Amino acid sequence: MPLRPTRALLALLILWTALGLAASLWAPASKWWASLGVLIAVVALFDALVVFLLKAPKVERTLPGRMAVGIESEVRLRLVNDSRRHLHLSVYDGVPARSDCEIFPWKGWIRKKGYLDLNYPITVHDRGEIEFGETHVLLTSLLGLWSRRHLLGENSDVRVYPNYQPVLSYALMAMAHRQEHTGIVRKNRAGLSRDFHQLRDYQMGDSLTQIDWKASSKRQSLISRDFQEQLDQSVILMLDCGRRMRTLDGEISQFDHCLNSMLLLSYVALRQGDQVGVLSFGGTERWLPPVKGASAMTTVLNHLYDYETSPFPSDFSEAAERLLKHQRRRSMVVLMTNLRGEDAEEIREPLRKLREKHVVVLASLRESGIGEMLEKDLHSFDDALGYLAAEDYAAERAGVLAGLQGDGIVTLDETAQRFPVALANTYLDRRQSI
Repeated sequence: MPLRPTRALLALLILWTALGLAASLWAPASKWWASLGVLIAVVALFDALVVFLLKAPKVERTLPGRMAVGIESEVRLRLVNDSRRHLHLSVYDGVPARSDCEIFPWKGWIRKKGYLDLNYPITVHDRGEIEFGETHVLLTSLLGLWSRRHLLGENSDVRVYPNYQPVLSYALMAMAHRQEHTGIVRKNRAGLSRDFHQLRDYQMGDSLTQIDWKASSKRQSLISRDFQEQLDQSVILMLDCGRRMRTLDGEISQFDHCLNSMLLLSYVALRQGDQVGVLSFGGTERWLPPVKGASAMTTVLNHLYDYETSPFPSDFSEAAERLLKHQRRRSMVVLMTNLRGEDAEEIREPLRKLREKHVVVLASLRESGIGEMLEKDLHSFDDALGYLAAEDYAAERAGVLAGLQGDGIVTLDETAQRFPVALANTYLDRRQSI
C-alpha cells in the first residue's frame, strides 16, 4: 500500500523551506541548510523503510446475527498485534452507507503481542442484505513521519430486518398479561362462530344456550359447554410495493410503516393459531404461502426483510388474479396501500372479485401531513389554498372508502402512528367472519 506523509513530516519540510529562505539572505548559512536537508532526507527514508517492515495487525469482525432498521446494534472489532513493537494506528471500519456510527476514525496504540477490542454501536437505515467492507488501517511509522494504509479483514454480510421493536414490546406485554397497554383490544364476540373446547361446571352468568342438558342429566348438576375462538384460519397480507408507497412519512417511508404493521399483525394472528401468508405486487411480486407454528414468525421476517418499493405503478387487477390463483381457501385478505381519490375505478372491481371468495380489508395508510394541513391556522392566502386542497383530497378519499364499504369491503384509514394497533384491532374484530 502507498505511503502517506504525516503532518509531522509536512511541518518539518515547511520549516526547512522557511530556513532556506532565511539562508538565501545570509550566504554562510546555506551550507548548514543543505546539510539539514540531507539529514531530513536520510531520516525520512529510514522512517519509510521502518513502516514498510512493520507487520500489520490482524482484524476480526463479529456482526450481530440480525439487525433492524433504525435500531442500534453492536459490532465487535478486534485488532491483534503479533509484532514485537507497539503500533500506533488509525482505524476506520468498512461500515455500510446510510448508517450512523460516530466512533470512527479511531486513533490509538496497540501494545506489542496484544490486542484491542473496538466494540462500536451502529444504526442502519436500509433493509435487506448489507455489506461491511474491509477495515481501513493507517499504520504510523516509528518517528511518526509516514503512514501506510492497509485493507484488512474480509467483507461481511448481515441481514437488516424491518423494525420489529413494536412486536417485541407487544410480546413482552402479552406475557405480562398487560395487553391493554398496547391498545389492542379483544372484544366480546358472543354469538359468533366458535369451536367447542371443553365441558365444565355451570357458573353464574353462563347463557342457557351454553348448558349441555344431556351431560347435566347424567351428572345431576348443570354442565356448561366452554368454547374457544376458531383456530387455523388464514390471513393473507397483500402489500403494495409500487411508487405510491415511497412517500416519506416522518423519518421512514410509508412502505416501511406498512412492513412494521405487518409484523405486528402477523405476530397477533399467529398467537391466535391462524396462518399468515404474504403476496406483494407493484414491481416486487412474491408469494409466501400461509405458515403457522412456533417458527412461523421467523419465516415471515426472513421473507419480508429485503422487500423494496419500485418506481412502477401498481396493478390491482393483476394482484387480485394472482391471489385468487394462489389462495383458494376462504381467508381474510388485508390489502395495504396508500389509497388515492383517482383509484376509485382501478381498485373497486378487483376488490369486488376478492370479496366473492374472501373477507377483504382495505388498510390505507393516510398521510399525516393532510391532517396537519387541515388543523393548521390560516394566516395567508397560501394557507387557505393549502387547506382547500387538503380538504378536497380528504373528501375525495373518503368518497372512495364509502363506496368500497357499500360493496362489503372492510376499510381502515389511519396515520402511520396509529396504523399498527388499528390494523391488529381490525383483524381481531373481523376474524370470526372468515
